[in-house]
Amino acid sequence: MNHLPEPHRPPDVVHLSDGRHVYADHLPATYAGPQVVHQHIHQAAPDKTVQRIALGSGVGAGAVAAGVYFGPLLVGALTAIAANIAMLAFLALILGWGVHTVVKSLGSPEGTTAVKNVAKARRRRR
Repeated sequence: MNHLPEPHRPPDVVHLSDGRHVYADHLPATYAGPQVVHQHIHQAAPDKTVQRIALGSGVGAGAVAAGVYFGPLLVGALTAIAANIAMLAFLALILGWGVHTVVKSLGSPEGTTAVKNVAKARRRRR
């Protein structure tokens, strides 16, 4: 049982027609012509679609790069702002519920009795 890696085979040497010798493993792949990708603009990711439209309309690559950089940054900032607004709305809801509960309890007949008792207790302390 041999656990050593297999020895490397010697590189293939090719004799070119001009008399030079080159290694075959460094030769470029054969060129089969231009590669055409049939893909519609709406099949790309949204940020790629914006890039393609921008580049197609003559906008420079710097503007496209800025859009690629600032796009996600803007989404993150807007998400953070939305989270803050949602938290403030929740806090306002809780505070409103608390105020409503206190006002409702003080406005009821039991509440008015409780307010009178508290007022009497304060007067007695003085």
